[in-house]
Amino acid sequence: MKILGIESATGASSVALVDDRRVVASASRAGRMGHERFLVPAIDFCFSQAGWEADQLDAIAVDVGPGLFTGIRVGIATAQGLAAMLGIPIMAASSLDALAVRAATRHRHIWSVVDVRRGEVAVAGYQPVPGGAVMDSPPELVSYEHLRGILASDPYDVLLVGDCGVLPPSVLRGMHRVKTGMPRYPSASALSRLVTARVERGEYGDSDIRPMYMREPDVTLGSVHRRVAGLWG
Repeated sequence: MKILGIESATGASSVALVDDRRVVASASRAGRMGHERFLVPAIDFCFSQAGWEADQLDAIAVDVGPGLFTGIRVGIATAQGLAAMLGIPIMAASSLDALAVRAATRHRHIWSVVDVRRGEVAVAGYQPVPGGAVMDSPPELVSYEHLRGILASDPYDVLLVGDCGVLPPSVLRGMHRVKTGMPRYPSASALSRLVTARVERGEYGDSDIRPMYMREPDVTLGSVHRRVAGLWG
């Protein structure tokens, strides 16, 4: 199954072409600005590297958040434009899930952390399992102080992944059972891996793609659709 993964919800953008869990081509860029300028050229680059045509795609995977408002909107708008043009389904994935599935641990309890600014982070907890991770604490939006309380009350040794660098030193001070690790950002290849697993379970396509902002956005999705459409023109 050929999947295009689109990741732009956090501080890095990435695109990947995946065929039955094998990454055929990928491109990435770190930086909170310019997601919309990166994605379309990166998609074209990956098709060129893979030797694929767009009409060979079976589905598109896109990160719907949580994360940065503009990045989420740009990724969804790009995925929706391509899916409509090609007549293929879109499948949504979470940045928190994408971080957890790539966490380098076998025994530590995983907490994925995504910076949403204004002194808050989105977090979710996961138990590591062979080949991935299973969520055992649903996503929530918390202050830095609240996150410290969550980590302090976790009875397990903890691996913290994602936007650990934005946390004030006081959050992890004295937390000897908590380690920070990789990945720093969710990736398009991880999104595609999550989507492939869903297809193998018999799921195929999400009829309603909604941004997972976790608080009210500053602008509407329609304005971003118009900006992205301009790039394809």
